[in-house]
Parts: sequence; C-alpha cells; structure tokens
Amino acid sequence: MLALRERAAHPRRVAGARPVTAVPGLAPPGAAGLPPGDILLEARGIRTYFPVREGLLRRTVGHVQAVDGVDIRIGRGETLGLVGESGCGKSTLGRTLIRLIEPSEGEIEFDGMDLMALSRRRLKATRREMQIIFQDSVGSLDPRMRVKDIVGEGLAVHGTPRRERAERVAAVLDRVGLGAETLRRYPHQFSGGQRQRIGIARALVLQPKLIVADEPVSALDVSIQSQVLNLLVELKRAFGLTYLFVAHDLAVVGYIADRVAVMYLGKIVELASSSDLFARPLHPYTMALLSAIPTPDPTRARSRITLSGDVPSPVNPPSGCRFRTRCPIAEAICAELEPPLQSHGAGHEAACHFAGTPITGHAAGRAGS
Repeated sequence: MLALRERAAHPRRVAGARPVTAVPGLAPPGAAGLPPGDILLEARGIRTYFPVREGLLRRTVGHVQAVDGVDIRIGRGETLGLVGESGCGKSTLGRTLIRLIEPSEGEIEFDGMDLMALSRRRLKATRREMQIIFQDSVGSLDPRMRVKDIVGEGLAVHGTPRRERAERVAAVLDRVGLGAETLRRYPHQFSGGQRQRIGIARALVLQPKLIVADEPVSALDVSIQSQVLNLLVELKRAFGLTYLFVAHDLAVVGYIADRVAVMYLGKIVELASSSDLFARPLHPYTMALLSAIPTPDPTRARSRITLSGDVPSPVNPPSGCRFRTRCPIAEAICAELEPPLQSHGAGHEAACHFAGTPITGHAAGRAGS
C-alpha cells in the first residue's frame, strides 16, 4: 500500500505548472478524454437538493444543495474516480446517478435509455445493470440473514430460479475469495475486509454493467485496502465492468481510476485523466488535496498547501466560485462570476478563473526535512 501511495503522490512535485489557456468548446463538460460513441452513462444538469424544515409546521426554510449542476460522462469499461472532502456531495451524486436518490433536476441517460423517463417496473429491471457497493460493510448487510441469502437477494427479487440462484451465489463468492463454507454464516462472523467482499459479491452476482463503489475501502486497514482494490481491478478486467469509484483518498483513486473528477461543495471543479491530474493539477483545491498525500519517505521535503477556514454550508454557498472563501489565489472576479468547467487541452477540464496558477507564499509551507 505504501507503493500505491508513492505512485499517486510522486507526480505532485510538478504542481506549480504554468497557467494554461482555456479552450472553450473542445468537448462537452464532463466528457474529457472519452470517444463520442462509447458512453455508458451521461448526466446533464444534475441537482439534488434536500429541504431544510423548521418550526412546528415543519415549513421549508431552505435547501441543502448537495449536488448543484453537475454534468458528467462515464465511458464503457472505464473507472471514473470521484474525490473530495467529506460532505462535498460525492456519495449523493453516485446514488443519484443510479436513482437510489431522486434528483431535483437534470437528465440521466444509461446505455442509451432515458433513466428519468423509466416507469417503476422498467427501472427495477434496469437496476440489474446498475449496482452499488456501500461504504459501511456492517450496516449494509442484514445481520439476520445468512451470506447465501444476502448475496442471492437481488437474484430472488428478479425472479431467478432457486437452483440457478444457489449456483451463481456459490460461484461469485468463490470469485471474490470466499469459499463455500461461508454460505451459511452470518455477517458478524467475518472481518471487515471479508464483509466488504460479500458486498462486492452481492453487486457482482447480477452481472451489472455499472458499479458505483461508494468509498468501499475507507473503513478498512491499509493492508486490506490494497487487497480489495486489487480484487476490484481484477473483476473489472474479467467482467468488463465500469466503475464510478467514490473516495476521499486521492492516493487510492490515483491507483484505480482511469479518470478523476474532483468535487467541492456540490460541483465538479476539475476533471482529467488520472496521470494528467497528478502531473498537472490546475485547480487550487486539487493542488491542496495532492499536497496532503503522505509519502513513505520521511526525509523527502515537500510543499504542503494549507487551506484556511472551514467548508461553507451547502445551504447557503458563497457567490461566484464556491472555493473562493478558502482559495489562496482568489480575486474579486471569483466572488462575482462562477467559473465554468472549461477544457484546457488533453481532455483536462477545470473550473477556475486562474487555472494552473502556482500557489506560493505563506499558503504553501514546507513539510518534511
């Protein structure tokens, strides 16, 4: 796992890249680096708001803008990493894209289908092709059910015959490294890593096209994280899966993802291929996240970008650029005009008026010796 972190962290040393010029219209927002005919999921203008209610009559006095105007595309067979601080809306976006949470506004197309236009019956049938791996491997598994019933529940819901169901459950458990002896056990009889493998098997057994992995390794020990990540990579190759991989650890995302989307306060602020994002971060928030990745060599000197203040409330976000209240290079225009997500060449998009500007001075201190 140290090697994993080293691989993702090393390119950070070129974070002070020279500013680049935006190239408007090069590609639709969220489409960085994707062939036009190879899109599995496309979302446009996604907004997911939750009402804030107060008083005896529980009147709506505001809305939590968890996801606010996101455009995103996921290519068939790719892994798109979605990264950001806790509370930025990344898990909400992942669940919204497969309609586990209904969006307040926007369009979602999955494999050529208008997901928002599907009836309840058709949506249920389509869910076979869209599955999710939850972060909480304890809370997401029913403690009263045996493993064979947990993994086979989706098959039962979709009417798979009992004999075929038993065969497929046994086969998928073996595929994720759990033998037949685990079929009759309960979740509490497993370690955290094993429970997460059960969650992976439950998603995989329906043979989906898309899996939303919602922070699947964040609650695991580092050594177990690497095992689960390697398993996900192996399963993707074996079954041609597409992943939306949600995480807050950029080192983990850099290891598994083909492209990375950086999210801040309900909006995507940067999107690029994994290698280009680590080598050439353009948004100051991305630069700060990359500077926080620990390195396995304590003697290596590195610059750490320290952000001031707290994340603003999603109920009342700042005007203009939402990152401006914590940005070390913010100017007056940042409060007046919201920067669009623009192309900067090579499939690299960023939403910043000063994309690529190096962060120097007191905001970038020295770490290590």
